[in-house]
Order: sequence, then C-alpha cells, then structure tokens
Amino acid sequence: MIDALASLVAPIGQLEDAELLTGGQFATTFRVTLADGERVVVKTAPTRTDQLLAYEQDLLRAEALVYELAASRPAWKMPQVLLTDFSRTVLPSDALVVSHLPGVPLVDAGFGPSSSDPRTERAERETGAVLAALHGLTGPVYGYPCGRQARTWRESFTGMIEELLDDAARWSVPVPADDVRAVMARHASALDDVTRPALVHTDLWAGNLFVEPSTGAVVGVIDPERAFWGDPLADLVGVDPMAREPGTPPLRAGYGALDVDSPSARTRLDLYRMRLCLVMLIEITPRKFEGDWVEPHRSAVTANLHAALASLQGQAPV
Repeated sequence: MIDALASLVAPIGQLEDAELLTGGQFATTFRVTLADGERVVVKTAPTRTDQLLAYEQDLLRAEALVYELAASRPAWKMPQVLLTDFSRTVLPSDALVVSHLPGVPLVDAGFGPSSSDPRTERAERETGAVLAALHGLTGPVYGYPCGRQARTWRESFTGMIEELLDDAARWSVPVPADDVRAVMARHASALDDVTRPALVHTDLWAGNLFVEPSTGAVVGVIDPERAFWGDPLADLVGVDPMAREPGTPPLRAGYGALDVDSPSARTRLDLYRMRLCLVMLIEITPRKFEGDWVEPHRSAVTANLHAALASLQGQAPV
C-alpha cells in the first residue's frame, strides 16, 4: 500500500511517511507526510462496491466536487484539493488528496455538545454560520451531485427513500417499509415547500468538524461526500441525527433566520430524521459492523426511526 500511496502523491511530492487514520466507517484515510515536511490527507473509496448502499456509489467524486466549489468560498472552511485520481489504476478505487487542516475534530477536543464550556457555544455558533454559508449556494438540480437527480425536491427525496427501501430488501434488513411509504404519501406536499436546491452537507457531526481546542473556533469542515442539493433543514438532522430538536440554540443563532417551527418545517425535519435513521440502520449489514457498540447503536437508531414515524403519523398533512 505504501508504494501505491507514493505513486499517487508523486506529482505533488515524495512520500516520507503515511499514517492510517481511524474514526471513519466508509473510506480509508491516510495522513501522509511529504519529504519537504508538508502533510496532506489521502482518502480512498471502498474497493468492495458491492457492500455500498445505492446512493454511495461515486461518493468520493462528489466530495471532490464540493471541495472544488469550496475553493473560492473560504467561509466553508474546507480543505484544498491537491490531486484526484479516478482512474482506479494507481489504487483499486477512487482517490482524493487534500490539504491537511489545522485543529482537531470536535469529538476529540475535550469539550462536548452537552458541556457548559464557552468553547462549546462558540463551536456550535460558528457551525451554524458555516451551514448558512453552504446553504447560500444554489445547485442546478435536486439530488446527489454524482447520483440520482430530479427537477423537484418531492421527486428527489421520494427517490432517495425508495432507494433505501430497495437497499433494505436487497440486504434483508427489517425496516417498516409500509409505514415509511405511508408517511411519505401523507406528507409529500410539505416537500413542495422547498423551492431552491441548496447545497446540504448532511453529515456535519462532531467528527467532521475541526476546531481550535483552546478556543472552540471552527477551523475546518470535512467529509461532504454525502452532500446533496436540497432542503437546508436536513443539515440540522445531520448535525445530530439522534436528537429530537433541530440544532442547539447557539447553532441556530449562528445560522440566522431559519424556520424550524412551522408545521411544514417540523414535518420535513421528521422526514429527514426518518431518512437518516434508515441509512444508519441499513448500512450495518453490508458493512459488517462489529463490536460491542453495534447492538446498542442498532437499538437506538431503531427507536429514533420509530419516534420519527410516530410523529409523522400524528401530524396532519400541511
């Protein structure tokens, strides 16, 4: 693997050292030190594409696309693309090389989302500002940059859900498919309230947010490979998919004006929570997750999925 990494980064420098980074459950990521002392990050997509959910094909290409968009938008705080290789000849999968960000992941910073530490409030407030900046960009269509796309958000989101239900059937993952389809039919009109395809990160949890640990200042954002063009409210679920409230007060204050309380907004938030729970539940099987954490995780996600469904079943269509 070292030889392949050396060949990959050769156009930008000579490989001196490579360290495998842990924490992600999708791609394989290395911190590479070049001979001149520069550090870069190399990310490679899974080689077993038969273990991916339908929407996960070509995710690294989507990540590169978002990073390229970020190059002229410093408020997004994303790394710079240094090299891409989608030939799958140097490595057996897509590869992306980006600049190394300062700071540490928020999840490792020593202060957490439930903390009263002022660094927590600053990190959350600045996360809101980053999301607002991302959402300011309007895309050409609704849907995934390198996947399923549609002319309306209703069509796009309905397709996303159907893809997930197909994945569940393919992997024999028990999910309440009839209930999911019923609430989609009941509340499809709420999706029509989304009239602009904003860029949505979808996965800006504490592991994908880099901060300066002494101050809580947000210094970097990574892993936008699951981004889509759609409803900004979906990012309030992605920040914390297990929460029942749409973001913390500091995050919403940092974001600015954002409707989270209207009947349409509450309905859409539950739909996006339902979708993300389906993703988190279904992916366990093809990825062959292991460890003592898996069953508690499965139980928590299942409970959150049913809570979202119950909420949607109790709401009147808007």
